[in-house]
This record gives sequence, structure tokens and C-alpha cells, in this order.
Amino acid sequence: MRLLLVEDHASLADAMSRALQRAGFAVDHAANVEAAQDFAAVADYDLILMDLGLPDGDGLDLLGEIRRDHDWPAIILTARDALPDRLAGLDGGADDYIVKPVDMLELVARCRAVMRRPGGRLGTVLETAGLTLDTTQRRVAHAGRTIALGRRDIGVLEQLMRRKGQVVPRAVLEDAVYALDDAVTPNALEAAVSRIRKGLSEAGCAANIHTVRGVGWLLDDTADASG
Repeated sequence: MRLLLVEDHASLADAMSRALQRAGFAVDHAANVEAAQDFAAVADYDLILMDLGLPDGDGLDLLGEIRRDHDWPAIILTARDALPDRLAGLDGGADDYIVKPVDMLELVARCRAVMRRPGGRLGTVLETAGLTLDTTQRRVAHAGRTIALGRRDIGVLEQLMRRKGQVVPRAVLEDAVYALDDAVTPNALEAAVSRIRKGLSEAGCAANIHTVRGVGWLLDDTADASG
């Protein structure tokens, strides 16, 4: 799950980023309109968190600009609490409107709520060969027993399960799991896949991750592993 956070208050942005990352989001942070435009031009997002009072423009105008080209759901996060502001935000394309200050647990819950709506990427439980991944709770289990995986490992597994039987290119996994400014080591995905394979094997799960050399990985439920 990849999120674009547009917020000019540095310490608040840092707190929100850390809370969202703990909840399983890869977060790209833009401190102004120009940076947000740059991010939107090169990445695909599952959700936008948009402040309104930005140093180089108005967040609502920016949201309208982005929504003309993308159907990403959006939440406005602002100190403007007057009813006309709320109506303008919701009428301007926002799926939710949050007034600052906001508790971080509530912020994460509101993000998940928007993403559970029709067309969103949350609210489903992915399943194959007795393996389940709760996309809201970020819980992986086999035959009812939890498989302990890290946040990014769960993100990789989610992408593979969503595309079961298809080769998922390396670039797709990196875009879904890592923010643009994350330091990604050359073998980071290989290490994640190795940890996932180990977890599945120890749980006795028949689901398998195959390596397609030079391309990416494929998940199926056959018993014969490769790569």
C-alpha cells in the first residue's frame, strides 16, 4: 500500500509517516505543491493525505489537479474546521475530511476505512492453499496459525497473492513496498522472498514462490519449488 502524504509541517509529517509505516504503508512525503506534483508524475498511489495550507499553493487546487489524471482516493487533513471548508473539501473530490490535531491511531483507521470502500485495496482477505492474508490487520496465517513476517515482507506477499499465477516484476514489488526515498539494497527483495519462503515452509503451507530469473517472482500452490 503506497501513500502520498502532502504536509508542510515537518514534525507532524514525520509523526504521521512513522505511524503509517508501522501500519504497513509505504509513505512518500511532499512538503509543498511542487514536490507533490513530482511524486504524482512518477509513482502510483493507493491513497493521498492532503494538507490544504501549503507554502506554494492550495491543497484543494492540487487535489483537483491530481484527480483529473488519477482516481486515487484522498483524505484532506487540515486545521480548517469551518463547515464551508469541509463542504468545499468533500465537494472538491476528497473521500474524507480530518481536522487537526488528529490521533495517529485514528488517522490510520480513517485511511483504512477509505481504502475499504468499493474500489479500494483493503477490506479483503486474500487466500490460497490455506494461506490467508488479512489486508486490513496485516496478518498472515496458515491453518489458523499466525506466520510472523515483517511489514515489508507482508507487502511483498500481498502483491504476489493478488497476482497468483502471474509473474510479478521486481519493479512492481519495489513500487508497492518501498517509498521513493527508501534506501533499497540490491538484494532486498531476494531477502524478503527468502524470509517469506521460510515462514511458509515452517508453517507447512503448499503455496510456493518461484523465481523467474531477471524478471521477478510468481506465487502458486504447487508443491514443487524453484529458484
